[in-house]
Parts: sequence; C-alpha cells; structure tokens
Amino acid sequence: MNAQLILVNEQDEVIGAADKLSVHQQGLLHRAFSVLLYRKQAGKLELLLQQRQKTKYHSGGLWTNTCCSHPRPGEDTAVAAERRLFEETGIRTPLNYLGSFRYMAHFANGLIEHELDHVFVGEYQVLPVDFDREEIEQMRWVPLSELRQDLEKKPYLYTPWFERVLDFLDPA
Repeated sequence: MNAQLILVNEQDEVIGAADKLSVHQQGLLHRAFSVLLYRKQAGKLELLLQQRQKTKYHSGGLWTNTCCSHPRPGEDTAVAAERRLFEETGIRTPLNYLGSFRYMAHFANGLIEHELDHVFVGEYQVLPVDFDREEIEQMRWVPLSELRQDLEKKPYLYTPWFERVLDFLDPA
C-alpha cells in the first residue's frame, strides 16, 4: 500500500502523485488500467477471469477481468498493463487499447475507488497455472453468454468496475 499512484483530473491530465492508501482513503481520482483476455473456443467467445485474492484491500474474493492495476508515476499506461499482466498471470501477449471510463465505488472498509480506468484487450489461448497467488485466488475461462447471465443474476460476485470493462468488448 506504499506504492505511488498517478493522480489525474477528469481529462486524464496528471496533477500529482500520492501513496496508494491515502488515495483510496480520500477517494482521489487516479489512473488505472484493466486488461481482459479472450479466446474463441468451439465457436464461442470466452473471457479469462480472475478471482481476486481474498486478502486484497478491497473486493477480495470477487471475480473480475484478467488483470487490473495502476501505472507507476512516469510509466506509460500500455507498458504498465503489459508489465502487470505478466507479473500477475505470467502471460505475455499483445494488447489493444479500447478506451477509458471513470467510476467511483465505496467499500465497507471505508476505502473509495475513484479511477479513470484504461481498458486493454488481448487474445490468449490457455489457462495460466503459474499466477501470483498473493494477487489472485483462482482463474477460469467463462463463455461470454454465461458471464452476462451470471452478472445479471449475481452482480455481488463481481467487482464494481467489471461490467463497465466488459462493455468495451461486448456492448450488450
């Protein structure tokens, strides 16, 4: 929680940096990214999801996109997305930028996530087995059609930003 996050305004212009804990305590707008990997299996689109480690500072145990994190001050967001994807999952694959969105979520522990989230997608074929167990509880491939139904029936199983990330791939 001592990492420095990039503070931004609503136009994604850098206005400073602050430590991760104070950013989330104060709900300061900061730059983030989300990576979503997909594959086509038997004619169906499948997405690689991670279940966040239960000990995470918020949203522990919830399902979400393949990888999400924050670039370091001075680090290009696309470079950070590729770096963090490899650190968390062991995966190296080309990523494409799809766009960004801003959201705010309040958590029971008093922390506030207020991010300008940049969304990247990439194609990948196998289930990683050598992922970072301090970050990720488990990973699984999920057909997009099943995922949409599950999100509608059980939104509480997913992170607050996940559906917005998913909309970039599948505007439903």
